[in-house]
Amino acid sequence: MKIEVLGTGCPKCKKLYELVQEAVKELAIEAEITKVEKIQDIMKYNVMMTPALVVGGELKSSGRIPTKAEITTWITTGMEK
Repeated sequence: MKIEVLGTGCPKCKKLYELVQEAVKELAIEAEITKVEKIQDIMKYNVMMTPALVVGGELKSSGRIPTKAEITTWITTGMEK
């Protein structure tokens, strides 16, 4: 599973990255977690506000820090597809 955290490196982006790492660890799954920091790459997802979260190629959140429970649900749902 590929999970992307979109953001330029602001504190909120870093917090989202940490939450994603915690969720993946708690689920005990294999996942490729990447930071997407280049504006051109972020714009490919039509994201106007960061941080944003992409799970399995699908934009799940933009402009806010989702809860760890939300992140876990999105990862679990993404694994089922």
